[in-house]
Amino acid sequence: MADIIKLLPDHVANQIAAGEVVQRPASVVKELLENAIDAGANNIKLIIKDGGKVLIQVVDDGLGMSATDARLSFERHATSKIQKAEDLFNLSTKGFRGEALASIAAIAHVEMQTKPENKELGTHIKIEGSKIIFQEASVTPKGTSMAVKNLFFNILARRNFLKSNQVELRHITDEFHRVALAHPTIAFHFYNNGSELFNLPSDNYRKRIVNIFGARTNQKLVPVEEETPIVVIKGFITKPEFAKKSRGEQFFFINNRFVKSPYLHHAIVAAFEGLIKSDSYPGYFLYLEVDPASIDINIHPTKTEVKFDDEHSLYAILRSTVKHSLGQFNVAPALDFEHDPNLQTPYEFKNKSVIQPNVTVNSGFNPFQETKNTPTASRSYQKPNTQSWESSYVGHESKMGADDSAGSISFESDIITGSIFEGEKESTEAVTTTFQIRRKYIVTTIKSGMVVIDQSRAHQRVLYEKFLKNSTVQQAVSQQLLFPLYIAFSKSEIIALQEIEDILVSIGFLFEKIEGESITVTGVPLLVAESEVGMILDQLISDYQQEITDESFSHTDILSKTLAKTLAVKTGETLDNASQIALVNDLFACKEAMVSPFNKPVYITITENDIDKKFI
Repeated sequence: MADIIKLLPDHVANQIAAGEVVQRPASVVKELLENAIDAGANNIKLIIKDGGKVLIQVVDDGLGMSATDARLSFERHATSKIQKAEDLFNLSTKGFRGEALASIAAIAHVEMQTKPENKELGTHIKIEGSKIIFQEASVTPKGTSMAVKNLFFNILARRNFLKSNQVELRHITDEFHRVALAHPTIAFHFYNNGSELFNLPSDNYRKRIVNIFGARTNQKLVPVEEETPIVVIKGFITKPEFAKKSRGEQFFFINNRFVKSPYLHHAIVAAFEGLIKSDSYPGYFLYLEVDPASIDINIHPTKTEVKFDDEHSLYAILRSTVKHSLGQFNVAPALDFEHDPNLQTPYEFKNKSVIQPNVTVNSGFNPFQETKNTPTASRSYQKPNTQSWESSYVGHESKMGADDSAGSISFESDIITGSIFEGEKESTEAVTTTFQIRRKYIVTTIKSGMVVIDQSRAHQRVLYEKFLKNSTVQQAVSQQLLFPLYIAFSKSEIIALQEIEDILVSIGFLFEKIEGESITVTGVPLLVAESEVGMILDQLISDYQQEITDESFSHTDILSKTLAKTLAVKTGETLDNASQIALVNDLFACKEAMVSPFNKPVYITITENDIDKKFI
């Protein structure tokens, strides 16, 4: 029998490894940024074109590499981070596998220019699909410039699975945020298609967070700080009132490395228990320092998953630390029956010196001086002579003709109702009798029995079709604001708003400008309250970023769903009889009344036969 097991060529092995390391352009950005940080860079530039499909370039002012190191860096398992197996449990660098550059060079066109500080000339290397095109000396500044072009040029199947440029840019921005937040002392510059997205100077943790997520983030942050033999915790959590429906601003950093830990996330949620709604998520930016020997990072190629030796103690410490910060800064209520509130000193006055109070004296005051009472006319209270309200209308009956009575006035009714069930003859009579059960369901009768309607889902369906019709069929009606609203957003949120501005205008929003880190709103849709504009735009941006697609109609659909869900009546709201009837009639005038915009049933029917069966 012939031998069938053969050693794979290096370029094939590199492509297989690239499938684990490089999943999308954001993976390349992460590896190149981490290499620049490990090189000791103080300034890092990230340049992106067409969502990273055409160009990903990272320029740093780090140590640079010699000609030999530059060539060897593209070999598999070639690294300067570790020397022996024991080093895996004492890692202080981002990378250690030695696979990133070899994997990237296997599926892209890579061009590197690098020079150490003590050399006059640098090295210029160009590689395409693991094949070295040329290597020569060149004049280049200190540091390294890595340009990755035409990602997945030799793996068309992987390239075809890439999303749109907007989606890939969002993933790249997420990776950029994670690296930039972990290293606030390093200056970062981010350019996309020639325009600057982020310019982050070297700063502290709080200012780095504010520079990334916008000026309004500053008022949301609550400091967290604790030091124990097991872990040192510092960073910030957001106030409970700023909890969001999505998992946007949630960052864990272990030894300056971004990680994902559902277990630690549960500790944060447990600390916020009772302060936020069950469907909301708190924001946090927490930096944990632990002994490198107590964690294992070598679990996944992306290095975002870690294992802890004593995760139960870490859970308890993190939970208690967050709860303490919430109580310390008067975010969460605290009960202390033996504490005298008069002796409590606010934290902002803790380090202030005592100031002598100013005392003013009225030298002209004489306590023995008699005051003259000015005579006032005595007034006796008299009960007004009121008559019954019916007396105001005495004698007016004769002035009204027989045709002028209120009961004879008729009003035009223009209520359109659709058929509730398939196969039944369409009814033209509007619903006139409804009941509300537990402020959640509306019950109305039909010929064969009754219908039980979920009021929130029904209103979602009605609003969804209205917004969808306004944005696709006719121009939406907008109400002008007396005073424009100025709302601050982060740069990434401003980019998202600029992308969906046309759709928002078609729904009814009007903007004077969308630029910098703020927007000016001059008009809103008729059903939107002025106080809810900020919350609605936050939700629209979040849903757009989470479910972004290539079709403009899909964008409209997503935004219409978000508006309908945000503005619909909620479970627990009491509706008067007129509102119940209007909601039922509007629901059955919809094109698809059976399901909500999120494909959940809106109503159920209970026929007379179903009721009879219960009494058998």
